[in-house]
Amino acid sequence: MYVCNCNGIREREVRAAIEAGASRPAEVFRACGSQAQCARCVCDMRKMISEQDQALRFAAE
Repeated sequence: MYVCNCNGIREREVRAAIEAGASRPAEVFRACGSQAQCARCVCDMRKMISEQDQALRFAAE
């Protein structure tokens, strides 16, 4: 599934960037070699980052 239609960034690429340490949408774009265009995907990226943070916190408990 595409997260960013403007840059053709797929969900698996976003997740890989987050797992590699991206903690902000700008870092996800950088990791994917692109930059924000219309920014509609930024909210989805933030949600994915938040979900990953929560999963890591839960795993640490």
